[in-house]
Amino acid sequence: MRPYSALDVLWNGLTGQRGWTRAWRDRAPRPAYDVVIVGGGGHGLATAYYLARNHGLRRVAVLERGLIGQGNAGRNTTIVRSNYMLPGNREFYEHTLKLWEGLSQELNYNLMFSQRGHLALSFDPGFRDAFARRYNTMRMTGADGRWLSRSEVQARAPYLDWSQSARFPIEGGFLQQRAGTARHDALVWGFARAADARGVHIVQNCEVTGFLREGGAIVGVETSRGEIRAEKVALAVAGSTGPLAAKAGLGKLPLETHKLQAFVTEPLKPIVHQVISSARQGLFYMSQSDKGGVVFGGEIDGHPSYAQRGGLETYSEVMSKAVSLAPFLARTRLLRQWAGVVDMSMDGSPFITPTPIPGLYFNAGWNYGGFKATPASGWCYAHTIAHDAPHELNAAFSLDRFARGRELDEEAAGPVPRLH
Repeated sequence: MRPYSALDVLWNGLTGQRGWTRAWRDRAPRPAYDVVIVGGGGHGLATAYYLARNHGLRRVAVLERGLIGQGNAGRNTTIVRSNYMLPGNREFYEHTLKLWEGLSQELNYNLMFSQRGHLALSFDPGFRDAFARRYNTMRMTGADGRWLSRSEVQARAPYLDWSQSARFPIEGGFLQQRAGTARHDALVWGFARAADARGVHIVQNCEVTGFLREGGAIVGVETSRGEIRAEKVALAVAGSTGPLAAKAGLGKLPLETHKLQAFVTEPLKPIVHQVISSARQGLFYMSQSDKGGVVFGGEIDGHPSYAQRGGLETYSEVMSKAVSLAPFLARTRLLRQWAGVVDMSMDGSPFITPTPIPGLYFNAGWNYGGFKATPASGWCYAHTIAHDAPHELNAAFSLDRFARGRELDEEAAGPVPRLH
């Protein structure tokens, strides 16, 4: 498929978009495939793409119970970064950032990836020391990051509260310049288009209701559109992991499902020129979209839930942090609020792994890191499925790591330092 030129874009805009072709095909399911991926979000589509691209598999299907990208892939704050410290997480997230840096060209699709930088604010010597340990580790292992003084942070973000009476006096901050934001729906559409071009079947409105078993192995799925057999079945269903994994026989998992709220203001002139994060009295982060809205969020709602509407307590806490850190937000109108449903693992790190059940593979537990991890998640999951063994980049993301005492305790958020 040839890329569209500027003249194509202009002509289609003037003629009611009559010349656009479908970016991917909505397939009817076949009776059997080599690999069935359950979940048509970013992770599932990326896995299908890399199965075809890296491993030459063609008989691959992605099953989505609704329309692709309408789950958690469209319910996030679009931040991309690799400022993780622990071995295992560190290499994985740096790999995903490197993939992001060339992904628009590889997929021939503009993902609107903007390396505007991620600035983690520091408020006292304890924060500074914890951040210094993290960012020095990053720099020694191939990532980027540097310390900014109070005056340097103020020059970059004069809209923050720099007054003598500031509730959270800012001492400085650590900057990862290669980090930034991307367009979440463009990521889904780009992987869908590229996977379809390599022969992957994208099957929408196809809910998986059960699993086919023979001799203790998973050999396919039961769906709302009939049985589909497969040599391998791979789960990538984000907040729906618990119920579906139970149907597959995985038993109780080291996961809880929580709501993660996000908010966006009315469009404003450009003011927030990088991603800002704060860990003072809980997590807060914000950036400004290309449409002008300031996008921000905080911590998960404290109780497990599968709802996609947030609770008032977390809403109030996030608003309080927002106006305390950036007072100009008090004068803006909130355009909308939403919540994504996220799997929170017990150590804050994900799972990309074969399971004890032959024929079944598992991808879940992304906590706050699901969107940014999409390229490397698909890359590593595809390798794991194709070779029946993890790649070295996801070897630590096993289901049995708790039993082996190999937790990756990154506190689920990445930039939040341990201060206790």
